[in-house]
Amino acid sequence: MNNIQKYIAANEPKMMEDLFSLIRIPSISALPEHHDDMLACAERWAQLLLEAGADEALVMPSKGNPIVFGQKIVDPNAKTVLIYAHYDVMPAEPLELWKSQPFEPEIRDGYIWARGADDDKGQSFIQVKAFEYLVKNELLKNNVKFIFEGEEEIGSPSLEAFCEEHKELLKADVILVSDTSMLGAELPSLTTGLRGLAYWEIEVTGPNRDLHSGHFGGAVANPINVLCEMISRITDENGRSTIPGFYDDVEEVPQAEREMIAHIPFDEDKYKRAIGVKALFGEKGYSTLERNSCRPSFDVCGIWGGYTGEGSKTVLPSKAFAKVSCRLVPHQDHHKISQLFADYILSIAPDTVQIKVTPMHGGQGYVCPISLPAYQAAEKGFEIAFGKKPLAVRRGGSIPIISTFEQVLGIKTILMGFGLESDAIHSPNENFSLDIFRKGIEAVINFHLEYA
Repeated sequence: MNNIQKYIAANEPKMMEDLFSLIRIPSISALPEHHDDMLACAERWAQLLLEAGADEALVMPSKGNPIVFGQKIVDPNAKTVLIYAHYDVMPAEPLELWKSQPFEPEIRDGYIWARGADDDKGQSFIQVKAFEYLVKNELLKNNVKFIFEGEEEIGSPSLEAFCEEHKELLKADVILVSDTSMLGAELPSLTTGLRGLAYWEIEVTGPNRDLHSGHFGGAVANPINVLCEMISRITDENGRSTIPGFYDDVEEVPQAEREMIAHIPFDEDKYKRAIGVKALFGEKGYSTLERNSCRPSFDVCGIWGGYTGEGSKTVLPSKAFAKVSCRLVPHQDHHKISQLFADYILSIAPDTVQIKVTPMHGGQGYVCPISLPAYQAAEKGFEIAFGKKPLAVRRGGSIPIISTFEQVLGIKTILMGFGLESDAIHSPNENFSLDIFRKGIEAVINFHLEYA
């Protein structure tokens, strides 16, 4: 055991106690009834930052949920790392699928089980415990700032304005984020790219009320039928979008990077078994790992209308709805794509119905150059903690605020995440490996030592 590992082992009971105190607060940003929980969680984080060694930790107002800001300045002339995280979590439903209470954390078989165990309370706790170690052992040579928000799971609607207002306060050389995943426990990786996002709700209105399907079926357009037919026209048989102009700004992945992706260990049969499907589908001409990381995609996230209760009711519904989204790649502007999508849907809508397209949240994609000194410090941190050099990979998810940081603050972000696909974030039975939690702390400590 090295000194870092001994420190973690000696302090782990207290670490778990503090982490569990955060997890027990159901800080669900999507549900207004948890408004008080958001403040309670922010205040608890501020307290923990002070205990870890921050010079100050403030709970600051925003247009939405409060933002936690903390800092420790060791030398005004030294480099400054801004650590971003979010303290809000996804709703826990369906509750009946959990094996334990989502907001009463348990340790079983070497894993923490709870909502927020990984995303993002567990991962952000790694950052704070690494900072604590450096402070207590007088090893911190760079300045550290923290910004923890409570709206990431709903698109960070208040954070951009906060950043604009507090540019000087947030001034730093690089941003460090632990809110992404690795390829596997034995395949450490650093995320070098994220997809952007555009999200809409479509409302289709037909007759002025629900109609008897016997009296009117075949004579009046059914909004659900129309909606399904329109959705089917958004992509073609090759998995490509049919929206005019959709691919105009898509960045083609260089051949060298495609070859690097091709060498990532990937078992397609295991992948299919894990999610319970017989076959995969995606854009023709690209591999699975390319499709879910560096190519754009379209998905229906929810669809409803008519009668969905028990038994049968022969009704021709008045309305139908769908929530749909596109994952975007770097250089695809989510505002532009949002308008192109709305224009296309309206252009293919028949006169038999009325269509309303409501844009919801969105964000830009992001790419991190692997030549950055901070990236190389993160790479070294991983190598020391995990015993092997991490792979550089793009990921299919979106963290819209990352591109906002670059646009507003002019700072690049290092995505030093420690999650696994098996952690079931956003799903019942979210979990986080204690072994990876420990290695994560060691990796972040070494990041700071290398970067400074």
